Amino acid sequence: MKMAALCSEFGDLLQIKKQLISVISLCKERGLLHSAKWASELAFALDPLPKDELPPTSPLTEEDAQDLDALTLAKSYFDLKEYDRAAYFLKGCRSQKAYFLYMYSRYLSGEKKKDDETVDSLGPLEKGQVRNEALRELRVELSKKHTAGELDGFTLYLYGVVLRKLDLPKEAVDVFVEGIHALPLHWGAWLELSNLVTNIEMLKSLSLPDCWIKDFFMAHMYTELQMIKEALQKYQNLIEAGFSKSTYIISQIAVAYHNIRDIDQALALFNELREQDPYRIDNMDTFSNLLYVKSMKPELSYLAHNLVEIDKGHRLQEDVTYASNYYSLRSQHEKAALYFQRALKLNPRCLGAWTLMGHEYMEMKNTSAAIQAYRHAIEVNKRDYRAWYGLGQTYEILKMPFYCLYYYRKAHQLRKLIHIYKHLLFFFLRPNDSRMLVALGESYEKLSQQAEAKKCYWRAYSVGDVEKMALLKLAKLHEQLNESDDAAQCYMLYIQDIFSCGEQLEHAEVSTALRYLGQYYFKNKLYDEASLCAQRCCDYNDAREEGKALLRQISQVRDQIETPSADLFAPLSNNNTPVRRVSPLNLISFTP
Repeated sequence: MKMAALCSEFGDLLQIKKQLISVISLCKERGLLHSAKWASELAFALDPLPKDELPPTSPLTEEDAQDLDALTLAKSYFDLKEYDRAAYFLKGCRSQKAYFLYMYSRYLSGEKKKDDETVDSLGPLEKGQVRNEALRELRVELSKKHTAGELDGFTLYLYGVVLRKLDLPKEAVDVFVEGIHALPLHWGAWLELSNLVTNIEMLKSLSLPDCWIKDFFMAHMYTELQMIKEALQKYQNLIEAGFSKSTYIISQIAVAYHNIRDIDQALALFNELREQDPYRIDNMDTFSNLLYVKSMKPELSYLAHNLVEIDKGHRLQEDVTYASNYYSLRSQHEKAALYFQRALKLNPRCLGAWTLMGHEYMEMKNTSAAIQAYRHAIEVNKRDYRAWYGLGQTYEILKMPFYCLYYYRKAHQLRKLIHIYKHLLFFFLRPNDSRMLVALGESYEKLSQQAEAKKCYWRAYSVGDVEKMALLKLAKLHEQLNESDDAAQCYMLYIQDIFSCGEQLEHAEVSTALRYLGQYYFKNKLYDEASLCAQRCCDYNDAREEGKALLRQISQVRDQIETPSADLFAPLSNNNTPVRRVSPLNLISFTP
């Protein structure tokens, strides 16, 4: 059956259902179980077909008939993971179906041997160095067939996988696109292609078939490229097109909200997903991470035990990942790292395990192991901003600012928003995470690039400073540069920001701002404001003596010099910080 000719628009859900049923059968015959599962879940979300509307089975060719016995025998061995045995009985078969299973069995045999070789002899950090020895032979044979134009959509998919495994991404992209045109409904080919698309420009340059499944691919890519608004709109369109019952779409929307850290919305969707599909294991690692972030220990413990009970034998990778999050939440970092290592022995391409294990090594002050873990995460997915950010933090600890700035920049680019604010002094992409901008500012500061550091700190404050540190760092930087007016402005904003939102920071940080402001007002002969700051300094142990000394100084000059009438918030000096003007600081109304 020529699947390319069957691609329809969303208006004909009956035809889409038929296409899904057909491709499910084709994928199952070839052992492509994940693609079959995806199509099955999507088909289940659509209304059942009447008996007379069910698609017919694919007709057998003469070659299919001749290879039928060998193919049936080999497929039984393939299903039992006896890949070499399956390949042996398929050698010499001439049908397209048999040839794909022959080559696929050889590929999986090489993957299985690679994993078996490393499970006990090497730790997970070295596992990525072991290669599938069958890849080069497979490439040579598939290349000859490709040149002769003898590969169908499934075999083109396999050829693309081999090229990707051999680190030939450009060639792999071309082959995957060719395979998608030949067989648009094979979701596995779309997913493999998505792993190689690095930016929106590359995505737009791809020549993809006009098929309803392309909308699923674009929604997936928007999520991967952190274009969450576009992704959510795509998924909403798919729901309105008739896929409202799809648990796949619910899970992807939940992942999208997770990516923008809308934790409550993501948790609500995952709970809804668990109600509709209580034995689901896919995406539960993301659910586990959300529970970890919210410090929901009882829920995380229940999830881990529940999922272990669901499948003790086949999904151990996920089980140990949940256990790792549980132990990490309990600050048992060595035990958490051990469980992540177990997960990676079972699946070395588990992105979340690599990244989270790097975090655990950071907690354990093992920077060398953390760097290796983060690098492996980037090998799995170059778009994982968490791994780039982790590398930046690691090199910052090692006091290597040039390296950490490079990795922070990469993380920042991956977390950018789409809108560009041209009215700023430079075209700066606003990130979702203020902590990245603060880290960038610190790196610029260490490299003596103060102008860039100021921009980063101010932008971090403007987008909503999570840790309330950006203004403090900006004020200190202005203070070091003897820009007293700007430093005072930032310290005032900092104090207002802290007390207005009820945050409790270290007293030393608030007292630092009060000390500076007291001296600043005193030098500008604004003795009432200086006196208020000095009085507040007396509330903090580390600033009490300075506060008392300042009060004595104010007392000595108050009767001698009349306090001038001055504009406390006159325009500040001309520099790169776009400081806003605020009303005078009312310290009386704030309680530390």
